[in-house]
Amino acid sequence: MGSADSKLNFRKAVIQLTTKTQPVEATDDAFWDQFWADTATSVQDVFALVPAAEIRAVREESPSNLATLCYKAVEKLVQGAESGCHTEKERQIVLNCCRLLTRILPYIFEDPDWRGFFWSTVPGAGRGGGDDDDENARPLAESLLLAVADLLFCPDFTVQSHRRSTVDTAEDIHSIDSCEYIWEAGVGFAHSPQPNYIHDLNRTELLKLLLTCFSEAMYLPPSSDSSNTNPWVQFFCSTENRHALPLFTSLLNVVCAYDPVGYGIPYNHLLFSDYREPLVEEAAQVLIVTLDYDSSTSSSPTVDGTTTGTAMDDVDPPGPDNLFVNYLSRIHREEDFQFILKGVARLLSNPLVQTYLPNSAKKIQFHQELLVLFWKLCDFNKKFLFFVLKSSDVLDILVPILYFLNDARADQSRVGLMHIGVFILLLLSGERNFGVRLNKPYSVRVPMDIPVFTGTHADLLIIVFHKIITSGHQRLQPLFDCLLTIVVNVSPYLKSLSMVAANKLLHLLEAFSTTWFLFSAVQNHHLVFFLLEVFNNIIQYQFDGNSNLVYAVIRKRNVFHQLANLPTDSQSIQKGLQRKKKTPEPISRTNSQDGASMEGSRPAAPAEPGTLKTSLVATPGIDKLTEKSQVSEDGTMRSLEPESSQPPPEGNLPSAEVSHPRRDRRRLSSASSSGQWTPTPDWVMSWKSKLPLQTIMRLLQVLVPQVEKICIDKGLTDESEILKFLQHGTLVGLLPVPHPILIRKYQANSGTAMWFRTYMWGVIYLRNVDPPIWYDTDVKLFEIQRV
Repeated sequence: MGSADSKLNFRKAVIQLTTKTQPVEATDDAFWDQFWADTATSVQDVFALVPAAEIRAVREESPSNLATLCYKAVEKLVQGAESGCHTEKERQIVLNCCRLLTRILPYIFEDPDWRGFFWSTVPGAGRGGGDDDDENARPLAESLLLAVADLLFCPDFTVQSHRRSTVDTAEDIHSIDSCEYIWEAGVGFAHSPQPNYIHDLNRTELLKLLLTCFSEAMYLPPSSDSSNTNPWVQFFCSTENRHALPLFTSLLNVVCAYDPVGYGIPYNHLLFSDYREPLVEEAAQVLIVTLDYDSSTSSSPTVDGTTTGTAMDDVDPPGPDNLFVNYLSRIHREEDFQFILKGVARLLSNPLVQTYLPNSAKKIQFHQELLVLFWKLCDFNKKFLFFVLKSSDVLDILVPILYFLNDARADQSRVGLMHIGVFILLLLSGERNFGVRLNKPYSVRVPMDIPVFTGTHADLLIIVFHKIITSGHQRLQPLFDCLLTIVVNVSPYLKSLSMVAANKLLHLLEAFSTTWFLFSAVQNHHLVFFLLEVFNNIIQYQFDGNSNLVYAVIRKRNVFHQLANLPTDSQSIQKGLQRKKKTPEPISRTNSQDGASMEGSRPAAPAEPGTLKTSLVATPGIDKLTEKSQVSEDGTMRSLEPESSQPPPEGNLPSAEVSHPRRDRRRLSSASSSGQWTPTPDWVMSWKSKLPLQTIMRLLQVLVPQVEKICIDKGLTDESEILKFLQHGTLVGLLPVPHPILIRKYQANSGTAMWFRTYMWGVIYLRNVDPPIWYDTDVKLFEIQRV
């Protein structure tokens, strides 16, 4: 009966707190101890027994009681950290205070008048209640964060004790070197401690509180002001936290070492609860939040990952003063990179394997956090990025991303997942090695709802991108530029496209070059420029192995002729726009000769009715997201200065400014704010004259007569003969001089930093439903919408 009693007592205390209008003295321990002393409550109980309405009522009607409750709960955590939590009772008190603070903090953050409370010092908080405030002048937030950090390395509570002897030689919490207590082997630590599920549960609860402290960011509206640093994260990741290094290492290693399949016994997880998984999820979330750092504004570490000086120097360290970002940027050992990459790839692939063998092992749900983590690794540690691209292991990241993109394309609630997947591929595509890796044959058969093909990873990428563009929902339109930029970036390196992929590319060109699509929005023609650049790159640099693509171009030659002869007079423009009414979609929804899909695949499902989603700020246009580099003869890149006088052929996209979150209609509406934009003959002429059609026209001029002659001579309708002829053909000396290869490399900017912040916190908000930490509080960083 004990548990029910203690719940009753706890509930009574909560009711007393809400009904007392007089301030309760901080010294009244008999009253305050009711909240944590003897309760055996779970975090779920605390959420049920402390209703939101009552927290808000205390906040409004007896603020001093709420302030004292927070202060006393922090004081208990500090005492627990000081003493080392040697008794069961002390541990119970620490966990109860932890749960209570996790419950209350969001209601402190949602009220602007309260937000500074944790950053104030509590008067009379000296140990003797006196005024000696030199030692005790720490703001409450700092005391709380330092106590949590200490408690995360507390022997016999959250880590295995190294002492074998009795209680009297209990380890002094201040003298232990927490680097010896890192939670898991991996980066910089070789020893894998005995798994202990009690320790895992305790760590998980402390990390939940930490995440709640950091979540103040959710209650501030999005702003592109990068000086908007999160004071909780800033302090926790500073040199003030003596456990920063072991904690960073513990979080990273726990995530990357996790193997949800367990011991290889199928269905194992149905018999045994997995205590590690909640810890791994919490660790991944805390990790990505501590790494929320705008690299575009900082003097970040040099490309080889080294930083000069130490964090102890008087001057600001040249790396970020966020130690987590600093440590991440300095990882450099090959075996560490291998461990991280293998771990992330194993976890990202898990949902695919579980789709194929339903329920055979645990299916993880935290792939979005993993993608953010992978992004941060590549963005902050260039050595890691080069390591990833050096081996074909990059394909173990690519395939899951393509799977998620394909799977989420019809689901409005997963538009953020679509964006981050595309951003990662854009970042990778800026490096030559990525394009080269894509030539590896694709033999793993992940069950994907795409046509069956025989070919390479490049074919897979193009086929999935085609599927997203032709059968995703409207809100993905702003991503079309990004998708095609990725294809442009890899195109000079693609040795042989399959017939299926070649047809997909031509189908896109056909769809994007219809007159109504070209004339219906100010930047739609950019998509045609990207596709023509793809064809030019392949013809100029990889003609030999690409007879399938050349054949597809010859078959669809009328599309190129129509583009070259695009009418520019007003009457034709108006007539072109009329067709829009008959075909409302930019792409026909019919599956163009797709044929059978892969075994075990299911079509992308729309969001379940009632699904919650969080809004995102607009992403910058492709011209802001990328910077052009030219590839020289020796394969090195040099940045191109943007031409000042004349915009380049792609023009500068009129991308929406970050300030307004609704950019879904970006392509559909006019660019000018004053009234409706309408296409004019001058406007059509301005870009039509720049269409890069010379190479393709020359190819058609040379090859079409030869192909026609073969067909007439041999009475052929058979593709294989024509392909054989094209394979042995050559256009050496017949094509224009090859143009220089242009790569559009991702560049960090505060717009994407803000996008990542809203996306990451939106994911964390939606994933924490048990207990629902932020549910129904007044968050400002995003809107919560029902699909």
